Amino acid sequence: MDRPWKRKLLGFTVGRNDKKLKVADKAIDKLKDRVRELTRRTRGNRIEVIAAELRESPLGWKAYFGIAEVLSPLRDIDKWVRRKLRCYVWKQWGSAGYRELRKRGVTVREAWNTSKWEGGAVRLLPIPIRQFP
Repeated sequence: MDRPWKRKLLGFTVGRNDKKLKVADKAIDKLKDRVRELTRRTRGNRIEVIAAELRESPLGWKAYFGIAEVLSPLRDIDKWVRRKLRCYVWKQWGSAGYRELRKRGVTVREAWNTSKWEGGAVRLLPIPIRQFP
């Protein structure tokens, strides 16, 4: 026997203090592994193909785990997936990153700092994903 918050049933668990239905950590890790697999930056596919493939996993996951009462992991995963897509696009742009950012309305200074900084894709976080192709 173990405490209810340490048990997992069908990908769900119960919160320790508030007794709410939560998504188990293992289920979140499986979704992240699937997203990592689909957004590997060396796949060589266009972003439209990646987005179409990627759309299926989170939608099904949300449909299944949508009854969970604690939704903060869902919001965190959404942010994380968007970041992975930005990194994918950044890798495709290659050395043209500065020009592509300028085309999308990023200031000269921010585009320069982002393109010359080794972690450039991480700086793209404030840019909305819909500005990407």
